[in-house]
This record gives sequence, structure tokens and C-alpha cells, in this order.
Amino acid sequence: MELDKTVLAIITSNQSKVAGGAPIFICDEGEELELFAANLEAIIDGIAHRLSDEVYIIVKH
Repeated sequence: MELDKTVLAIITSNQSKVAGGAPIFICDEGEELELFAANLEAIIDGIAHRLSDEVYIIVKH
């Protein structure tokens, strides 16, 4: 099964801002948040999108 148009992961520094069925990664602010987003983007073959200073999502288009 191949996933299309789905959220693969959520990366956040504020757990109260997110919920749902995708894996959620909690990080410290700033550099760690950006590093997790960049690494997960490559590992799970998705695209990282910054939704706010505290939330990134990795999606498959």
C-alpha cells in the first residue's frame, strides 16, 4: 500500500497545539525543531512544512 496526500508526522515544541493520528515528535524550540523536521523529511521521504514557530508537519504529496 502506498500513501498519497497524507500527514506522515508532526513535530512540535508545544504539545498542547497538536493532536491526531500521525506520530507526534516533541522537541525543544528552535534548532532542535528544525533539525527533527529536516531529518524526518529525508528519512520518511516526505516534505516538511512549517505551520508556525512551534509546529512542522511532514506530508506526502
